[in-house]
Amino acid sequence: MSDICPRIEAVRIRIRRAALAAGRDPRGIALLAVGKTFPAEAIRAAHGCGQRVFGENYVDELVAKAATLADLDIEWHFIGQLQSNKTRKIAAVADWVHGIDRLSVAERLDRQRPTDRPPLQVCLQVNISGETSKAGVAPEALPALAHAVSALPRLRLRGLMALPAPSDDPRVQHAGFAAVRILRDALADDGLALDTLSMGMSGDLDAAVAEGATLVRVGTAVFGARKPRLPSP
Repeated sequence: MSDICPRIEAVRIRIRRAALAAGRDPRGIALLAVGKTFPAEAIRAAHGCGQRVFGENYVDELVAKAATLADLDIEWHFIGQLQSNKTRKIAAVADWVHGIDRLSVAERLDRQRPTDRPPLQVCLQVNISGETSKAGVAPEALPALAHAVSALPRLRLRGLMALPAPSDDPRVQHAGFAAVRILRDALADDGLALDTLSMGMSGDLDAAVAEGATLVRVGTAVFGARKPRLPSP
């Protein structure tokens, strides 16, 4: 794991260059290191490199790693698809949830958030490319969901999360991320003070930063190629 620090620094340099090229302040963009399938020791190593914000795609992985690494000051983000029967675990452990696309899930998180913890920070996932294989609220249904979630007292709606259809064409990448930003701006004009755009990964973070990303979710460029996930016992 000796290569994690150079990897993190390379990603930070990439974010900084993309931000400056777009006329943005790099300090307004956070690196969310995604540890999916990697052991807790890899998270600890990345923490030793100064990384403090980590994301997980699987509920049980996040819960286990949070317990193992409880001695570290880590901000935990859940970025996967959240099933209703696992909301209680996430409500108790996570600091952020990125993938909300149903009011029923938001309401469960709101009811189950422990009262001794601050409000759960949340982003709504938008299916910006209309892909049937991906989760996310349709753009036309977003305003109603956003206003309903913003009214829940134990949640704090921060912004939008999206996974545009993958493309190697920078123009296509920019168009997808720009569409998410436009949706966020429309919600702001409608009275919702949203400050977060969770978008961009290892292969397209440059375009995401150019179009306003404030959180980029990077796994492979930080931890290396992922190993297959073993099935749950």
